[in-house]
Amino acid sequence: MTTHANPSSLLGAGGKTLSAILRVGTTIHAWVKAADAGTPAELRASQEGREIARLTAHNAEEFEFQTLVLDAGGETTLTYDAATTLLSVVYAFSERDVLDKGIHVLFSGEANAAPAIPDSYHFRPPFGWMNDPNGFGRFGDKVHLFYQHYPHSLRWNTMHWGHAVSEDYLRWTHLPIFLFPSTELLARADGRGGAFSGSAIPLAGEEPGIRVFFTEQVKDRAPEEQIQLTTISRDQITVGPAEIILPERPADLDLTLDFRDPYVVKAPDGRWKMLLGSRDHAGGVILLYETADLDAAGGWSFVGILHREDRFGMTAAECPCIVPLGPADDPQTRWALVFGLLTSRDPATGRRNITIATVGRFDGRSFDKEFEQELDFGTDAYALQAFVDRDGPVGIAWLANWTDISKKIDFPAAMTLPRRVLLKDGALLTPPVEAVDSLRQQLVDENRLVTGETVELGNGAVEIVLDLAVTGADFDIEFEHPEVELGLRLDHEGLSILYDVPDGKWLPRYIAMGARPSMLRIFLDKGSIEVFADNGRWTGTKRLPGFEGVRSARLIAPKGNVAAASIWQLKL
Repeated sequence: MTTHANPSSLLGAGGKTLSAILRVGTTIHAWVKAADAGTPAELRASQEGREIARLTAHNAEEFEFQTLVLDAGGETTLTYDAATTLLSVVYAFSERDVLDKGIHVLFSGEANAAPAIPDSYHFRPPFGWMNDPNGFGRFGDKVHLFYQHYPHSLRWNTMHWGHAVSEDYLRWTHLPIFLFPSTELLARADGRGGAFSGSAIPLAGEEPGIRVFFTEQVKDRAPEEQIQLTTISRDQITVGPAEIILPERPADLDLTLDFRDPYVVKAPDGRWKMLLGSRDHAGGVILLYETADLDAAGGWSFVGILHREDRFGMTAAECPCIVPLGPADDPQTRWALVFGLLTSRDPATGRRNITIATVGRFDGRSFDKEFEQELDFGTDAYALQAFVDRDGPVGIAWLANWTDISKKIDFPAAMTLPRRVLLKDGALLTPPVEAVDSLRQQLVDENRLVTGETVELGNGAVEIVLDLAVTGADFDIEFEHPEVELGLRLDHEGLSILYDVPDGKWLPRYIAMGARPSMLRIFLDKGSIEVFADNGRWTGTKRLPGFEGVRSARLIAPKGNVAAASIWQLKL
């Protein structure tokens, strides 16, 4: 498929065209909105001067989804009058090879266009808003990432599911939008609900097929704002009609309306289990359901409250996830239960929306906690979702925090680097996946940083590796960033990401208290810093404002504390 898109003035002052050379059988997805309620929007498709289709929309409140399949190949022109017709997104793809070649975005508007971030190596959507990862898993021969998505602006609104695939967790191919909200919710851009977070499992007996589970939210719907639905995809691209599997919360538990984020997993007893996040009068709770249905399509029954959490002034437990840290059918295997503490605030540091990882034994009906720890001391690895891949559990999280969300500015977001989930020496480790080594393009420095020189970082997409002479040896790194004061410190208190915005406001302390690592990997990208100390024993992630990279780094440490320091240029 060869494509080019050239919006240009044509047909008078308001006339616009998009043109692309497309193959026969190509599918075009377009979102069209009427500029005025009294005049329908029109997007006309033509080939060789002959009109082949006319896509119309009457809604002036929200973009309407339109689709067209080409009966013939060749140069295809899409024409519209900007005075009457507004476009949000237009992309094209071929169903026969879309899993390999993805979509080709022909148009996105000013309100939803992806920021130009050359050489960035973190996952971002091709357009629009993104938050929680959903349905993260391997289906067929590819890893699939679904995510909370609003296509039409860079701000949160009516929830869809975006979709991408990868062979190495790092290099992603964007696919068509996967899940759509109900027709009622699609009619207006008022953020009243949509297809909220969930998970996915392989279809029984059909490895390439996918069954997804998700929460449908409709604000102010009575008696339930949030209910659980399931649907299937046999081609990994399109889904059938969704069916309600849990129409209401468990009775007599004094639960709030929070009832969301189904995570489905096969337990040691051989049954499918579903975790859901909620809240009662005492704090956040994680609910457990099960079914004997081999397809997990129905028959779900409530087992009980799997876990309860009430610290830091939290409200609901969000985005629960549980993965085995060894063979799932071995009763000695420990499991990691991970969830977000919505609205939590640590009084000691001021950090918000903390994510907890609890490790213990899970038999399919009860969870016996053995220890717990914070998942990420930087707190900007939220809503982690993990699954057991060929080499063990791997997870990915939203590289942001709800405290950063603003109605005044746009908020293009990213996902974290994918991370292993490992148990070692009584601690949960979350190191980056091994594939990150393939990002290393060039060794920038292995002498100057360790001697205290200021080292320029080029475009800011780098990995810094520090080997300390002794465990817990003190050091500081000062980073030059155009918008924030940024650094990394290891001292007697622990490991800290130093972050300050020069606006006079008091900011949280991003610190792993008591951390005493001997080796650190620091990943800098445009918009983020991720720190992995001692193979992810202490992990810290912080979103950075803007899309300028860190310009330079300078190491300050007592002589002999840092044995070696190297800097690698990174690129996908």
